Parts: sequence; structure tokens; C-alpha cells
Amino acid sequence: MKTFLFWLLAIIITLSAAVYQRTTGPTYEKRIAFTYNGVEHKLELLRSHSTSQPAPVILEISDFNVIGNLYYRKYPTADDFTKVELVRVNDVLEGVLPNQPPAGKLEYFISLYDVNTDNMIFETEHIIIRFKGDVPSAVLTPHIFFMFFAMLLSNLSGILALAKREKYKLYGIITLIFLTLGGMILGPVVQKCAFGDLWTGVPFGWDLTDNKTLVAFIFWVIAVFGNWKKERTYLTIIAAIVMLIIFSIPHSAFGSELNYSTGTIGQG
Repeated sequence: MKTFLFWLLAIIITLSAAVYQRTTGPTYEKRIAFTYNGVEHKLELLRSHSTSQPAPVILEISDFNVIGNLYYRKYPTADDFTKVELVRVNDVLEGVLPNQPPAGKLEYFISLYDVNTDNMIFETEHIIIRFKGDVPSAVLTPHIFFMFFAMLLSNLSGILALAKREKYKLYGIITLIFLTLGGMILGPVVQKCAFGDLWTGVPFGWDLTDNKTLVAFIFWVIAVFGNWKKERTYLTIIAAIVMLIIFSIPHSAFGSELNYSTGTIGQG
């Protein structure tokens, strides 16, 4: 029964961290709502898209009295905004953002008007969308699998270490194996496919995703080998806490960003 509870607690912690990371990251769709004529309209605007095709801007607004314009420019630049009129297709207003090179970003916003009066109804905040290369599912799927279960087993190892259960060592070793496969091997491959570089963390850059993976890897190496011949449960507990903290950081924060002036990719 206790073993079941340990697993259940680890699963709850892992799923909570995963949901938090997913919903707070800069690549998650931006959700915006506004009310017009007593009707609430909920919009979802893209903040990440493939370099292989333009990014669609789709607004589900069934009120035919609503029209709008899309404005965009390269980010970060001081260029003038390009204006594109949104096209109505039945209950939807549609626009398109031109695709950019890997790590290229666009800054965009939308203004909505009443077709009869030309009065502005609503204007969104400025939104940043980043473009990335397509990552083959043969690479992305195992990367996600290994990283998720590395996080799960890290939490389980920490809980078992707190409870002084011997198996914390075994699950700590598996955690390190999964983290190595998912983060230190497949992670750079994903980065290469998406943005053209295998590694943009220390010592080559300050990409937060790469660096936080490196920090977690170092702490788990210390925990595993520190417990190899002698029980040092505190090392496993520290590694599990560090892993939980850094993998709760929003995904892709301070990620790769194309400098349009120099043509080089740095960190945003």
C-alpha cells in the first residue's frame, strides 16, 4: 500500500509540474477573450509554428459585424508593421503570418472593428511567435518519453529517499539513464532539427532549456555515484528537488532567437 502511495504521489507531482510548464511557456497558445454585443469570444493565437509553412491566424467570431486587421513585423526589430486584412470564411476570420527561418520571430497583434461604424471593438496585446524546423517523430517521441519518465522517476526516487527505502538507489540510476538518453542525447538532436545547433547551452550559449538539462544531469550524476557505495539519501533528495524546480521553469523560456541583422542565432 505504501509503495502504491509513493508512486501515486510521484505521478501527481510530475503531472502537476508538466501541466504548469506547458501552460506557462512562451510557445503555448495565447488565450484571449473579449465581449462584444453581450457575447464572449475566446481566441487562441499561435506562439510557435513550423518553418515549412505560413502560420495561420484563425479567429472564431461568428458575428458578421466584426471585421479586423492583422499587423506584424520581424522581432526584435524596429520595422514598420505590415497590415493584412482578415478574411471572413463563414464563422471565422482568417489571416496568415509569413513563415520565417529557424528561430525567427514575428511580433503581431490584431485589431477588430465594427463593420458599420468602423469603431474599434478590441485590440490584442502584442504577441511573439517563433518558427522552428520540423522534428521527426522518431526523434521527438522518444525524447518526450524519456524526459517525462526521468521526471517521474526522479520524483519517486526523492520520495523513496525521504522514506529511507532502499529502492531509491535503483530508481535514481534509472532516472540518470533516462535523463541521459532524453536530455543529453536526444535533446541536442531535437535542438539541431528545430534550430540548427546541437547545443546552445554552456559553454556555447545561455539557452535555458539546454542549461537546465545540464544542471539536472550534473546533480543526478552526483546523486547516483555519491550513493554507489554508501547511503547518502540527502544527495538523491537534493537532485530530485533541483530536477523538479528546473523542469517547472516554462519550456523554451530564453530559447533560441534569430538576429535578423546578423543572421546568427542567439538566445531570446
